Amino acid sequence: MANPKARNTVEYISFFPKWESHFNAIHKVLQNTELEETIKWGAPCYTFKGKNLIGIVGFKNHCAVWFHKGALLKDDNDILINAQPGKTQMLRQIRYTENETVDTQLLENYISETIENEKG
Repeated sequence: MANPKARNTVEYISFFPKWESHFNAIHKVLQNTELEETIKWGAPCYTFKGKNLIGIVGFKNHCAVWFHKGALLKDDNDILINAQPGKTQMLRQIRYTENETVDTQLLENYISETIENEKG
């Protein structure tokens, strides 16, 4: 399924009723950070000082949180996936299926590390 073009995160979430509870939990965590929320490539993207750090995206069989510099994260929980090995070097994602819930504390930890890495 191609991503519909959303004007804001709430509208994007409305395009994916199957992932609404996942996206609402993810969005709530991201709203409590210093990241700036915008729409890029038709989907929510969260930036720090103009740099793309995190995105959220919905697909038919899963939704995901994308970490644009995810290869730099420690990933002690071994949950980050390179969706396109050999094609992308830095991008990693946490995928959620319909039966999974979002561990918001774990997500907060990955987001905090992402922000700290960007601050240097």
